Amino acid sequence: MTKISARNVLKGKIKKIVVGAVNSEITVELDSGLEIVSIITKSSAERLELKEGKEVWAVIKASNVMIATP
Repeated sequence: MTKISARNVLKGKIKKIVVGAVNSEITVELDSGLEIVSIITKSSAERLELKEGKEVWAVIKASNVMIATP
């Protein structure tokens, strides 16, 4: 993974993507089976080439959940 200053990094796989006009809702299933949901811009989801089943990291900083790819 890319180095990042955030301490809360959770590994998982994308379970579901709901694409909107501006944002996409990304549901990540963690290795523990728990799920976490992130809202990111549609363009970021496209740039990261997100798709269901892809391994990602949920990066939590303050009140935001960001997605990082390997």
